[in-house]
Amino acid sequence: MSTLVECVPNFSEGRDRAKVDAIVAAMKMDGVYVLDREMDADHNRCVITLAGERETIQEAAIRGVGKAAELIDLCVHQGAHPRMGAADVVPFIPIDGVTIEDCVAMAKHVGAEIWKRYQIPVYLYEAAAATPERQNLENIRRGQFEGIRAEIATNPARKPDFGEARVHPTAGATVVGARKFLIAYNVFLNTPDVEIAKKIAKAVRFSNGGMRFVKGAGFLVRGLAQVSMNLTDFEQTPVHRVFEMVKREAERYGVVPVSSEIVGLIPKKALEQAAEWFLQVENFDSSLILENRLSAVMGGKMAVGGLRAGVEPFVEQLAAPTPTPGGGSASAAAGAMAAGLATMVASMSRGKKAYLQYEAELSGAIGELSTLREELKAAIDADSTAYDAVVKAYKDAKAGGSGSEAQIDAALKQATNVPLSVAEKSNQVARIASALEGITNPNMKSDLTTAQALARAAITGALANVEINLASLKDQSFAAEVRKRAETLKMKT
Repeated sequence: MSTLVECVPNFSEGRDRAKVDAIVAAMKMDGVYVLDREMDADHNRCVITLAGERETIQEAAIRGVGKAAELIDLCVHQGAHPRMGAADVVPFIPIDGVTIEDCVAMAKHVGAEIWKRYQIPVYLYEAAAATPERQNLENIRRGQFEGIRAEIATNPARKPDFGEARVHPTAGATVVGARKFLIAYNVFLNTPDVEIAKKIAKAVRFSNGGMRFVKGAGFLVRGLAQVSMNLTDFEQTPVHRVFEMVKREAERYGVVPVSSEIVGLIPKKALEQAAEWFLQVENFDSSLILENRLSAVMGGKMAVGGLRAGVEPFVEQLAAPTPTPGGGSASAAAGAMAAGLATMVASMSRGKKAYLQYEAELSGAIGELSTLREELKAAIDADSTAYDAVVKAYKDAKAGGSGSEAQIDAALKQATNVPLSVAEKSNQVARIASALEGITNPNMKSDLTTAQALARAAITGALANVEINLASLKDQSFAAEVRKRAETLKMKT
């Protein structure tokens, strides 16, 4: 199965185009694509957006860090944006065929390699962080290069995750991590008073009681005060709401936004949300957009495209005369689709005037469903992998391998745990979908009915896979505990 990962390294150079060109050239490899590059002279920082296969994009990122260390000297670097490394931050974002857990593993591999090859200490952040304090980038970068250089050898809180407690003399330290898609969004004000931008950023960011999934700071950029923000989950805290809050806070100081900018790329869905909000289009959904409709309708007729193109390969794999993917993978897919449908219903009601009283419940449901959807998608492959391990264990036993019985039991347990988890997660999806019925648009009841039916199918199919594996297990205490959990789920369906 192919994998697609995004990597958005930030380098502390935004003025010398030749240096940025050299860093980008170092990261170019077969299977890695440069989607975007942004240079900001005031921040003295560039943001490069890469996409590629899991293995190759790791190597590309490592090479980029190495080239930046050759070309950038933080001892003489000056810019508005806080920085701690020549390659300041290197996040990995799951796009297709990978999970956030996969990206965490990638971050750890890349971090270890950066120290090994270039003697640059590495800190892990966001989902890859080893401690809660290091989940937020600002906690790690506090004091910037100079502050970290002064404390890294004496302050245990500054100890890097990879490497010795000393910064690289010119390249500093690098932060590597795994996260969801992030929108870098800046709003310019009609004043050069940067203190106003800082006050607005403080009011907007979550760490000071502002909007969830928003980080912010104030800078002076191109002669104007700028509220610089990172939106870490645009589906739960959309761009348009952030802009409106900045605008409202600005009014307190007698200033207004004059423009805004996106640094890097932005998902189409975020712009669709903004269009719906500001235009107040009744009954808006993404299918009203011409290009989306053409893709869905013409794609299915003219080429294998549109919605069919996404599902057809998996359906054909199910139909193939091979044992995997089978019922377990299909059950996980059904659960993921149920979560997707329920998310759609909640998202299309959240923010509407008629459902503002349910804002907190809808946001909570969307967040929970998002996690469940990702976990169920990952289980599609996990189920096939677990089955293949069982087949291998039996083959090894037939060949007379040592410890074969224990190997078979271990493989059967994993092949049991995966569908059991699918059943439990699908039950959570069914519960949420049911709860949404009273707080969402009643015209979408059929979508929730479908979601609940898919979730029940996922539970039934997954539990059938659980039972067939238990029949061959030697560990009866394990089997008894699993049957107890399974019975609870059967009662709920």
